[in-house]
Amino acid sequence: MPLLMVGLGVLFLIILISKFKLNTFLSLLIVSFAVALGLGIPLGKIVSSIENGMGGTLGHIALIFGLGAMLGRLVADSGGAHRIAMTLINKFGVKRIQWAVVVASFVVGIAMFFEVGLVLLIPIVFSIARELKIPPIYLGIPMLAALLVTHSFLPPHPGPTVIAGAYGADIGTVLLYGIIVAIPCVIMAGPVFTKVAKKIIPSAFEKTGNIESLGEQKTFKIEETPGFGISLLTAMFPVILMMISTIISMVQKTAGIKGNSFFTVVNFIGNPDTAMLISLIVAVYTMGIGRKIPIKQVGASCSAAAASIGMMILIIGGGGAFKQVLIDGGVGKYIATLFSGSSISPILLAWVVAAILRISLGSATVAALSTSGLVIPMLASCGHVNLALVTLATGCGSAIASHVNDAGFWMVKEYFGFSMKETFSTWTLLSTILSVTGLICILILNMFV
Repeated sequence: MPLLMVGLGVLFLIILISKFKLNTFLSLLIVSFAVALGLGIPLGKIVSSIENGMGGTLGHIALIFGLGAMLGRLVADSGGAHRIAMTLINKFGVKRIQWAVVVASFVVGIAMFFEVGLVLLIPIVFSIARELKIPPIYLGIPMLAALLVTHSFLPPHPGPTVIAGAYGADIGTVLLYGIIVAIPCVIMAGPVFTKVAKKIIPSAFEKTGNIESLGEQKTFKIEETPGFGISLLTAMFPVILMMISTIISMVQKTAGIKGNSFFTVVNFIGNPDTAMLISLIVAVYTMGIGRKIPIKQVGASCSAAAASIGMMILIIGGGGAFKQVLIDGGVGKYIATLFSGSSISPILLAWVVAAILRISLGSATVAALSTSGLVIPMLASCGHVNLALVTLATGCGSAIASHVNDAGFWMVKEYFGFSMKETFSTWTLLSTILSVTGLICILILNMFV
């Protein structure tokens, strides 16, 4: 019965979102109430379960999410992201142009959400493609691979940040392992897959694309943008702070050094909330005040960023509510019982469940959140489990097979001017290769950490 109710709930969610085009947040809320009733949660406890799910999820990530959006917007509005992309492209040269796009997209992707990074980088990619007389998708595939891998694996993106909080994994460790896993994933799903895609679907490499829907693009004169070094440092600053804190903590544990005020300060600065706040303050200066940009204009960028993520925050909260209903309704415990005599790895289980939900629901973030609700109870009976790798496996599974129920699918289709077949053969296949490569890398990493 518990699994039947989950199945019906997921089917109901798909119908509401795909067929009736109902808002994703409302759909999640309606399904959460319906599944709670179906699982037999007492009427007096349903509302509190949903409130706890939303509050617990948003309480952990709202600050990181909001500050991260503001940081990304400041880097973009100042022309810093444009400077990073163009400098790397010029340094790598024409022959290695794909690798330049990979590095630029990876750096920009860390600071910005997938859709924002896509909208920002696509005009640059199209401009370079026209200048070099190459198909836009030749640069588009590496760009999409880098943006998707940062979205799926690396905090402060909502998916990995939320999942890490749900599992109780250290975000700094997730970031460190995520970068290790991300590199082979980007290589396989980016430059390597481009060569395969050219043979599988040659017609996609004949399309010139259409980005008129993005409206008039903000143009920058390179001499008017912030310097490359300061732009790169600003975009990467939260990652640098969290990485330094994680590495020092690992050294402390390995060497058996007792905690003191130095380690306390390092941990405080490396905390994702603190790291994001410090990075935003740095960005306000480097991308704004330090360049004589009025503080009012800087504030307007921050306000616009906060406004743009309102619905995404609600959707994440709705996913948290659904997750909590699954936990309180005993679904997780039921699955844990089913697998109690099984030797299946929690890492593999998390990937499989996330992949199934991703294909069913479309939203990677919702799929990841729902997965955590099913997997958390099982972790308690698994003995020692590397929670950072389970987090990455969940994010990895939630990246698989983007298709018609995912907004990213339609963005890629329209911008590159693809048919449905061409979109499936490029974007859907790319996301699947990335997900499978990620799982293999995570399982290999699990042997050594």
